[in-house]
Amino acid sequence: MKVLIIEDEIKIGLYIKQGLEESGFSVDIAKEGKQGLELALTGNYDLAIIDIMLPGMNGWDITKRLRKTDLFMPILILTARDSLEDKVKSFNLKADDYLAKPFAFAELLARVNSLLRRSQLTFNQPNEELFLQISDLTIDKLKRTVTRGGKIIHLTPKEYNLLLLLIENSSQILTRSVIASRIWDINFDSDTNIIDVAIKRLRQKIDSESEIKLIHTKRGMGYYFEAPS
Repeated sequence: MKVLIIEDEIKIGLYIKQGLEESGFSVDIAKEGKQGLELALTGNYDLAIIDIMLPGMNGWDITKRLRKTDLFMPILILTARDSLEDKVKSFNLKADDYLAKPFAFAELLARVNSLLRRSQLTFNQPNEELFLQISDLTIDKLKRTVTRGGKIIHLTPKEYNLLLLLIENSSQILTRSVIASRIWDINFDSDTNIIDVAIKRLRQKIDSESEIKLIHTKRGMGYYFEAPS
């Protein structure tokens, strides 16, 4: 397994490198942001450990750039910044894990191994589970991209999860309470129209430009996804 460390504190970088190499990993170190991004894009790494505060380009910008590519590489943010806001920002940029300094190497190693196991499980799934083709709707679950008729559809994370929920339960009517609990993790309140609004927006993006409608309403019961046979 090949790991990239992007860390400007030399002692910390070398400490991690030595520990990982003793654990059987191949490790490269970049000491500044732009160099780290270039290595990440070209070095075929299995995982990246990225500090936030870096010269040249910070770790958040590196993560953002990497997530715009088709690379599937787990990212562990390792930083002295440990506020809730910093953690939330990192996860919103699709980092896979977050560990604050100072840290115990045993915990870092455990997190690295956990991320690598998860990534291997993803790649070992059958291709059809990662790539969905329904009518002219295409979903790449690895990249979290959706297209219809070859046109990219930009969905919010909630809309994407809602679409997958409908597809995974194709032809089954999902009540508002089920959708609320599965997507928003809340109990459904009959006085709110949050589910109806979300479905309406998703339907506009998925169905408005196509004669074939995929998202349907069962009046008084709920919503379901169904494609023509």
